[in-house]
This record gives sequence, structure tokens and C-alpha cells, in this order.
Amino acid sequence: MQSYTIQTNYVCAKQISFSLEDGKLYNIKFYGGCPGNTMAVAKLLEGADAKRAVSILKGNDCGGKGTSCADQLARGIEEALSQIDDTKVAVS
Repeated sequence: MQSYTIQTNYVCAKQISFSLEDGKLYNIKFYGGCPGNTMAVAKLLEGADAKRAVSILKGNDCGGKGTSCADQLARGIEEALSQIDDTKVAVS
């Protein structure tokens, strides 16, 4: 299981951590943000397919900021998945 931590921009949560294993999400934690919303997102996504989570969360907006805690998580997951794909390509 690979763990990731991302620094966020323009949202209340200052940092988000999560783990990926076999394309699934685990251990999602928001540091800051609206506790009820971020805990719900984390619980709903535990064990979820990472690519599906990105497709659901990416582009969600909070208060006209152009992003949200959920969108920032999606961007972080997307970046982590691209790193995994790059590693697979480099190894092949």
C-alpha cells in the first residue's frame, strides 16, 4: 500500500492524505475543512475505485472558489495514479 499526502490550495483543508492499493482508496484523512463533509467523503470512498472517485469528485466547486476539498482530493488521486502509471511504463 502506497501512502500520499497533498498540500491543498484555496480550500479550508490544508492537507489531505490517502493510501492506494490495487487501484483502491484507503485511509483518507482531511486536515481541516468542514468536519462533517470531509469525514463523510472519507467514509464513502474507503475501498472505492480510485479512478471512479476522481470522475465523481473532480470539478466540484465550493463557494465559487473553482475548487473544493473533494476536488483537491480528486486532483491528488489523479496525480498519484499518473505516478503509478509512469512507474509501470518505465519498468516495462
